[in-house]
Amino acid sequence: MSQQRRVAIVTGSARGIGAAVAQRLAVDGNAVAVLDLDEAACAGTVDAIKAAGGEAIAVGANVADEESVAAAVEKIATELGAPTILVNNAGIIRDNMLFKMSVDDWDSVLAVHLRGAFLMARACQKHMVDAKFGRIVNLSSTSALGNRGQANYSAAKAGMQGFTKTLAIELGKFGVTANAIAPGFIETDMTAATAARVGVPYEDFKKGAASQIPVNRVGQPEDIAHTASFFASEGAGFVSGQVVYVAGGPKD
Repeated sequence: MSQQRRVAIVTGSARGIGAAVAQRLAVDGNAVAVLDLDEAACAGTVDAIKAAGGEAIAVGANVADEESVAAAVEKIATELGAPTILVNNAGIIRDNMLFKMSVDDWDSVLAVHLRGAFLMARACQKHMVDAKFGRIVNLSSTSALGNRGQANYSAAKAGMQGFTKTLAIELGKFGVTANAIAPGFIETDMTAATAARVGVPYEDFKKGAASQIPVNRVGQPEDIAHTASFFASEGAGFVSGQVVYVAGGPKD
């Protein structure tokens, strides 16, 4: 359990990894802002948190839009309190081979992942600095190491690691840590979409992935939530600028 109630924001938390992280942070004793593009879509996560005795609100925001982010963070600070935990999870995929990838597909992915993380971190850091405590957790991916058909997504997720390390350097003296989680194959709507793109039944896709993973299974959103919980904890204050591959085995 957290040593005290803190306010956490989890972006892209209407479902999947984000929803699991939001629920885990609530179990840890934090009040959670469940943020996604569509506020109504956040209801399921908010209801699950409240049903378990936690505190949460739904917030609709476009993380790639500066004004939308500013309004969202202000709303959260007013309704829940100053946010001192931020999990930048919001993301989209627009997969294609380089010669087929449009400029819009490139820009959209970079905007949601990197611009979104930048805008959210910039808006929240002042609250963290004032509190002399902050935890920023950014979602990278094993795709940061390169992945066929994902030039945009791979670039964004690699960029997230450099962004994380820089935040750790700049904000450390204010009691703020920044770390990144790089998931491997996690069973979500996003990996289901990838299977559909390559024309493989999802169950077969998962079995094929599991056969290449040392622990012999694909990951679940809760696997990422456990790691996010550690990074967000008070006990992780001497861990910063790190990238942890939560992938069921070693990654280079």
